Amino acid sequence: MNGNGRNVAFLVAKEGIEQVELTDPWQAVQDAGATPKLISPESGSVQAYHHLTPGDTFSVDQTAAEADPAQFAALVLPGGVPNGDLLRWQEPARDFVRGFLDTGRPVAVICHGGWILVDVDAVRGRRITSWPSMATDFRNAGADWADEELIVDDTGPFTLISSRKPDDLPRFCEELVRRLDKI
Repeated sequence: MNGNGRNVAFLVAKEGIEQVELTDPWQAVQDAGATPKLISPESGSVQAYHHLTPGDTFSVDQTAAEADPAQFAALVLPGGVPNGDLLRWQEPARDFVRGFLDTGRPVAVICHGGWILVDVDAVRGRRITSWPSMATDFRNAGADWADEELIVDDTGPFTLISSRKPDDLPRFCEELVRRLDKI
């Protein structure tokens, strides 16, 4: 695979990121020759977790307000319950996602990472998967939710790649890299 040095945005909150849902796609993007960039509503560092146990901290490359969505080939929204919940009510994060959606480039979400897509009305009429507890949220937002390892929805203005949980990461990462190769 050849990422051709493209930048890939990883948008996360200040804390509560499920670490493996950040680090596995990050590594896959790097291995493909692309450059992952950590975007967050706040500068400094973010705290990842292994479920409820604190994991590593990661340095933010740019704030959501500073980052230009047009400079990224793809957007990855890692999971983690607190991460997904915190992002959805932060206006700079919502603005960044809206701006990125306007580019028409791929968005990859896993677990609770897709919650922000509900808040920016980006799932209506789209097929998506997530952690099962979010099924009602997605259905109420007009999405066709299914409990599947990987769903790729190419029917809208942007490709939506979604997976449910850490066990799905191998296929999720494979699809993300495959899509980078098509851009």
